Amino acid sequence: MPLDATQEEHQTLVALAQALVDLPRANLQELAKAIGISKATLYRFCRTREQLIERLLAHATKTIGEAIQAAELDTAPPLEALKRMTVNNLEHRELTAFLIHYWKPDPMSNPCPDASWDVALDAFFLRGQQQGVFRIDIPAPALTEIWVSILLGLVEAERRGRIARAGLAAVVERAFLHGAAL
Repeated sequence: MPLDATQEEHQTLVALAQALVDLPRANLQELAKAIGISKATLYRFCRTREQLIERLLAHATKTIGEAIQAAELDTAPPLEALKRMTVNNLEHRELTAFLIHYWKPDPMSNPCPDASWDVALDAFFLRGQQQGVFRIDIPAPALTEIWVSILLGLVEAERRGRIARAGLAAVVERAFLHGAAL
């Protein structure tokens, strides 16, 4: 089945995000070669490396935001929503890796690529605490930061070959819910 233009654009952006992480000093020609397109095709896509990075930042934040929204954090049972949120985000691990390497926070204007992420996650963890699913001795914003840190750390470790891709969602979930205690 042929890809529609949106799917093809997404796949190209994902490939470019991965290429930029793997080849951080690459110019447009090297990036085009890395993903198997011509420099002219990439140039029509984005004329400069800076435009490409801006476009990838916008695409990555939109895609990750949609993955968080699709987890139904405000309505699904908390453990089901947590599992879905983890799986949804790992489906976009290349874009997550790109954000890890290229997103630079500006504490004066916006500390998060999409400030609504923090609000949604904090509310989710608070709801889970109120329902007796998540521990209450750790504030909901701290639970947000812990989950995000585990996810980002393990995505980066998998990218570097330190841990296997298989079962990564379960590792994130177990590490978050149970920590390292026996």
